[in-house]
Amino acid sequence: MTAYLVLLKGFLTGAGLIIGIGAQNAFVLKQGLKKNHVFATALFCSLSDILLIVIGIEGLGEILTQNKVLFFIAKWGGAAFLFWYGFRSFRSVFHSESLQASQSHEPSSHSLKKTLLVLAALTFLNPHVYLDTIVILGSIGSQFEDPVRPYFAIGVIIASFAWFFGLCYGARFLSPILKKPSSWKVIDCIVGCMMWAIALSLVITK
Repeated sequence: MTAYLVLLKGFLTGAGLIIGIGAQNAFVLKQGLKKNHVFATALFCSLSDILLIVIGIEGLGEILTQNKVLFFIAKWGGAAFLFWYGFRSFRSVFHSESLQASQSHEPSSHSLKKTLLVLAALTFLNPHVYLDTIVILGSIGSQFEDPVRPYFAIGVIIASFAWFFGLCYGARFLSPILKKPSSWKVIDCIVGCMMWAIALSLVITK
């Protein structure tokens, strides 16, 4: 598999796991709308993702490739998770959800220190972040040869930077769109297709 294809797969996988309705994204959106420490917010979220992504892909991924049994479990476990994640995204199409700044119950204005503390809590106290970035991305990353594995990580990192900086700086433009349940139905459908396609590629890759 070429490096560019691996990078693209990393980007699509990262985008599928990062984009979603949650407390962290709601807080990031609110920071963008309030123009409150916008750069620091986007940078903190992106750097936090980089830390967890590298631990998962280069740490756990390396361990998994050294053990055939763990590698087999990771391969099929990762594929099963992605199929389930895709199914959940398709199921969400039939529900009305939206991402609004009001979903974050924090005060409207923060000092930089308090902003970073809130972001740290929303990021590192969320158990799902470890499942997504370390376990799942580590399992998927282990499927690639050592020379191209970093490209998968780079693709995920690009997706993270694009999402958080786009959400922060594009908040005023994106907010009316993200408030519409119909927009999330389209997003969920796209994410579901991406997750199933990536899961299928894991299953058929030897």
